Amino acid sequence: MDAEAIVIGAGIVGAACAYELGQRGLRVLVIDDGPSGATHAGMGHLVVMDDNPAELALSSTSLAIWRDWLARMDSSCGYSHCGTLWIAADEEEMQAAADKQSRLQAAGIGSTLIDARALAGLEPALRSGLAGALQVGGDGVVYAPNAARWLLGQGEAHRQEGKNAGSIRVLQAQVSALEDGRVRLSDGNTRSAPAIVLAAGLRAAALCPEVPLQAKKGHLAISARYPGMVHHQLVELGYVKSAHESSGTSVAFNVQPRPTGQLLIGSSRQFDNTDSAIEPPILARMLRRASDYLPCLGDIQITRTWTGFRAATPDGLPLIGPHPHRPGLWLALGHEGLGVTTATGTAQLIASGICASASALDGSAYLPSRALQSL
Repeated sequence: MDAEAIVIGAGIVGAACAYELGQRGLRVLVIDDGPSGATHAGMGHLVVMDDNPAELALSSTSLAIWRDWLARMDSSCGYSHCGTLWIAADEEEMQAAADKQSRLQAAGIGSTLIDARALAGLEPALRSGLAGALQVGGDGVVYAPNAARWLLGQGEAHRQEGKNAGSIRVLQAQVSALEDGRVRLSDGNTRSAPAIVLAAGLRAAALCPEVPLQAKKGHLAISARYPGMVHHQLVELGYVKSAHESSGTSVAFNVQPRPTGQLLIGSSRQFDNTDSAIEPPILARMLRRASDYLPCLGDIQITRTWTGFRAATPDGLPLIGPHPHRPGLWLALGHEGLGVTTATGTAQLIASGICASASALDGSAYLPSRALQSL
């Protein structure tokens, strides 16, 4: 055996799985064909989402784990404990904010309803006339590519320090096929392990075509440095509706202040579009939506725009756990726009399953068997 566990994919989900397995003493081999995918394209938000009980359980548990991990991470991971303001444009959305607060409170998540005057005091750059917001102070943002690199580096660091932890090796190679107990590389060589974790996002479809993954394309823009212009992650309450639509094209206001002083501006969603080209009409529509809430965006300098692809499942929940028809294969896929947030909870479920140990999170809602009943 080349390792006790092989993880395919070195994005934030794969890196978190490798880290958690290494913390449990396993020798882990991570195979990835280079930096790309949702981790390098996404916003990196750490946010509790509550569209359904399973999403709330996974995201809230994951944030608790993130706080533990972040205490050990270095500054290159770009963590900011900025919190989130869910913006209500009118009284109807204020009621939605109150309903959201009730759901979060039932799950032990602290939040505060604020009126229009308090909102203006917290974020004076927002346009006037907004009804208020729900403030969730425990949320934050992280620079996911560097966080993934940090996680992958910890197995070797602990080995050198003589700590009782497993090892993590990274092999840059392309996986061409999954076989019983091993993976075949594009050069014809193989690597074997009793447990194989597939955490390759949309690229997993080429290796495991029975997995139902749908591409959701998104555009993003980042500004020059404007320190202090925005203090919280700002998201319109309508974002939840657009995030869970299953067809068409949608945009929603979502702006993050980065520790660098830059503003990261989103978001858009297009379905089954795998063309990475920037589409000016979609980008313009997204920026207009953002400017509706933050008029100052019309005067700032945008330094870069790009696109990325989220991997979504038909029911909106990720696939986490053993493949029901391929012994030894574990899936960590389909996180859509919550991959960074839920990477830690996913890793706990995967590692607990492989190591046959208890998990603080009930993983039954995410089992792949619900979507892979037959081949």
